[in-house]
Amino acid sequence: MIKKKNIGFLFLLILISSIVAVPELFAQNIPIPSFNLEVGQSDNPDQVASALQVIALLTILTLAPAILIMTTSFTRIVIVLSFLRNALGTQQSPPNQVIIGLSMFLTFFIMAPTWSKINQEALDPYLDKKISQKVALEKAITPIKSFMATYTQEKDLALFVRIAKIKRPRNLDDVPVWVMIPAFIISELKKAFQMGFIIYVPFLVIDMVVASVLMSMGMMMLPPIMISLPFKLMLFVLVDGWYLVTASLVKSFTG
Repeated sequence: MIKKKNIGFLFLLILISSIVAVPELFAQNIPIPSFNLEVGQSDNPDQVASALQVIALLTILTLAPAILIMTTSFTRIVIVLSFLRNALGTQQSPPNQVIIGLSMFLTFFIMAPTWSKINQEALDPYLDKKISQKVALEKAITPIKSFMATYTQEKDLALFVRIAKIKRPRNLDDVPVWVMIPAFIISELKKAFQMGFIIYVPFLVIDMVVASVLMSMGMMMLPPIMISLPFKLMLFVLVDGWYLVTASLVKSFTG
């Protein structure tokens, strides 16, 4: 019997196999099955409930990118990397796809323990029919709230608790998730801008030195960025900048 934890891997194999087999299918003129969604009447309430669950699942999948950005380490990482690119003055290098891809995989690395805990405490028991859907959802939210609470400043959380006009929470369980998420986001934005400022300083010094030298030499028509860019790249490579930035980002979450 196939284990549930291998279903995702098997689905990936099937997907890859189907992509590889697409040219052969068109060459052999094999009919492709269609998939239709119909809205009709039903006398069985279970069918209606199942349809509503499918709609809710599709809605969650639609909001998945926002959930990934706002409840994980992705926000801080992508902002810091964007500041780094602007500080270097390399315009579109590295491109947005590289920055977003690196931020996403670093997010997967940082969030792996949290997601593993969700899988063990919520997803696997639910798939084994040991707990209900409501209990599974509550158990899945708890590790995410714990992660966000670790990196949320108290004054940011107090701000949204005061705005929501709820009682002062005694512990993490008393904090609603819709209050924790915005507090976590503004805390992440603050920390990301602080790290971006620290990254900007050495490159700003190089720009100022190059501009001062050009002014003293009377070369006011020469853009300083043309001279400072090679020096900034050389400095960044010599200090192994990608290693330092990545290590700082990961250690800021893993301690």
